[in-house]
Amino acid sequence: MNAKTLRRTDQITVAALLLWAGAALGFGLLMAPLLFRELPSRDLAGRVAGLIVGRLDGAAWIAFGLAGLSWGARWVAEVKEDLIGPLRLWSSAWLVALLMCLASTFVVTPKIQAIRARINAPVESLAPDHVDRVAYNKAHGLSRNLFFLRLLLALGLAATVSVLPRKGLEREQTN
Repeated sequence: MNAKTLRRTDQITVAALLLWAGAALGFGLLMAPLLFRELPSRDLAGRVAGLIVGRLDGAAWIAFGLAGLSWGARWVAEVKEDLIGPLRLWSSAWLVALLMCLASTFVVTPKIQAIRARINAPVESLAPDHVDRVAYNKAHGLSRNLFFLRLLLALGLAATVSVLPRKGLEREQTN
């Protein structure tokens, strides 16, 4: 891989991560509070927000998947050099983000949907100590935490792409 291609993959990575982080930040800080303030019921706002989070989960798979472009070519070069280097640390954060995508998409979101389908009423209508309301609140809290941790990881990964190693990969440009 030559230097020009490496720079392009880094730019694609940064753009994908920042685009997703911007969408997530816009939803989390701007749109979600408006939904819960303006819509007639918290249940309706929660359903709309859940649909948006589902779309953002899909977009997270794409963004973090594209981040793999910057990772793939470098991994082999660093294996020979350092036990723990910038690429290994970056890769660990990237894998954690993918695991969070996996947990959100295939564990937490289906759990929330199953609880909502089972109660078939607004969550707020249940007693605070009701088993389904407690389970919903736990799953919702976990979903929110995964969402914001992925946001922080996306920003961190985008900010640190420039420190990933390039030596050993740029020599092909001279050949």
